[in-house]
Amino acid sequence: MPVTPFPAPRSLATAPGGAPYDAPVTVTADPQLPPQGYRLRTGPDGVAVTHRDAAGLRYALQTLDQLRAAPDFPDTGYDITDHPDFAVRAFLLDVSRDRVPTRRTLERWLGVLALARFNQLELYGEHAYAFRDHQTVWRDASPLTADDLRWLDARCAAHGIELVANQNTFGHMERFLAHDAYAHRAENPDGFDRGGVRRPPSTLEPTPENAGFATSLVAEVAGQLRARRVNIGADEPFELGTGRSRERVARLGAGPVYWEYVTEVMRPWLADGWTVEFWADVFADHPELMDRVPPGAVPVVWQYDAPYAAADVLAADGGELRAWRQLGADVEQLRDGFRGRARLLREAGVPFWVAPGAGNWNSLVGRLDNALANMVDAAETGREAGSEGYLLTAWGDHGMWEPPSIAFGPAVFGGAVSWCLDTNRGLDLADVLNSLVLLDGTGLTGAVLDRLGRIAHDLGVPLLNGSPLARALRPDPALPLPAHPEPAALDRAAATLARCRRDLAAADPAAGDGEVLRRELTHAVGLSEFAVELLRARAAVRGEADDIDPATARRLLRELEPLLAEQRACWLLRARPGGLDDSVARFDGLRHALLRAANR
Repeated sequence: MPVTPFPAPRSLATAPGGAPYDAPVTVTADPQLPPQGYRLRTGPDGVAVTHRDAAGLRYALQTLDQLRAAPDFPDTGYDITDHPDFAVRAFLLDVSRDRVPTRRTLERWLGVLALARFNQLELYGEHAYAFRDHQTVWRDASPLTADDLRWLDARCAAHGIELVANQNTFGHMERFLAHDAYAHRAENPDGFDRGGVRRPPSTLEPTPENAGFATSLVAEVAGQLRARRVNIGADEPFELGTGRSRERVARLGAGPVYWEYVTEVMRPWLADGWTVEFWADVFADHPELMDRVPPGAVPVVWQYDAPYAAADVLAADGGELRAWRQLGADVEQLRDGFRGRARLLREAGVPFWVAPGAGNWNSLVGRLDNALANMVDAAETGREAGSEGYLLTAWGDHGMWEPPSIAFGPAVFGGAVSWCLDTNRGLDLADVLNSLVLLDGTGLTGAVLDRLGRIAHDLGVPLLNGSPLARALRPDPALPLPAHPEPAALDRAAATLARCRRDLAAADPAAGDGEVLRRELTHAVGLSEFAVELLRARAAVRGEADDIDPATARRLLRELEPLLAEQRACWLLRARPGGLDDSVARFDGLRHALLRAANR
């Protein structure tokens, strides 16, 4: 029976009579084909490959390898024509929210990304690089080194992937500003209030001196890589205009002050002919800046919730909506998905990239259904606007408790729909995972990843940027869980988790990390089962963890400790030790709440 290679090509025809396994292969360059495009024909006369460029040849041979793996290859002739929807299909992996991957883990990621035809990788950085003059900041983080980046750059090149420096330069600088030596750079050295919560300083004061400091960080990372492209971040400077820049912002406006600083960071790169990516969220509040985007600068529009998720939160009209509005989010705009986020840029004719999310963070086991819809929404909007780039993001917010394999499925799907949306939006993700990523002949591991990723939505509590499972384990006064799941929903989640546990015991992933996969996913199931029981206990008293009856609190405390021990063990299977203590310490709020309840 004919096979459909992955990603599904935009044109595929079959006929009786294939090529022998050892058939000669003729290769011809054709400048008339689209960039990265190819045509592959197999038949009794052999195999013919026509390609536009080196990338097209790579993808043609990748497709040929998949066809040859099918038992009926000698009996079926194929005629395939293919090229991508997006010229740049990039993947961002957060390495600064505690979990710094080992080289083995990075190599595993490269295999997944190459399969899904990503051609750019960005490692999101804050403090997790061994900067030459900033040891105080990274000394406990087990950071990536210059040798690590040069090694990874070479491995990326071997896979047809460009490694691009990604270093934040404005907001999200709390790992630097926490130290006395850098406090003078902060907008608010003593911290700031957001969402009714006191927070440590996170934003640089927008000064020329700080722009030079931030540029030096980018330069040190980019200097190890061969790409002439950087991502300077510059998103979410929450404190801008609330501290040392208050007077300037009052006089000139937040938009101009922001743009003056970001332009200063961009300037040396653009002057030298580099491409500079930056997050485009500033344009939502300051559309007047759009005509100032200089040549070579690329606004990246991010949106991590599917339109239906925002619509559900708006329809509920409850605590979740109020909390996000207090944090400054325009939930009504989120309901329109990428079209809403990118509307002003499209109207102004400013080229931009789209950046959906893998839905792995703040979840324990992913939010797969949200991620799939979010990625399709991004691809649709990007294609309509003629976007050159599609950047899939896998963040690690709040300690990155999720195992890396939770993001494998979204990476596979994101690569496929950014290659060709029309033929891949209905992808059988579990099948592709089992056959090409996990190598599980039982079919169980891929099915488990698919089922786990749908539990968050099935719990029936509409949220943005998170799952009720993770919210239950990480109390946040700014984003409290707005409602308790119904008992029937908790029962269904418990039954799904129990089935996943049984299936993982019977699964047989033959990939090199197969046993790691089974162990880390089994542990993620255990954490999720604990979260379900915690939610059940909270629902029984209609309150928080502090309100649980003492006997239940003591039982949950006994169950929590071995789970945290296994969390540490699973972490070290794929990540470096730096950051582990910080990540596990984020369970302390829950532990303390349960202790209060137990001793009440």
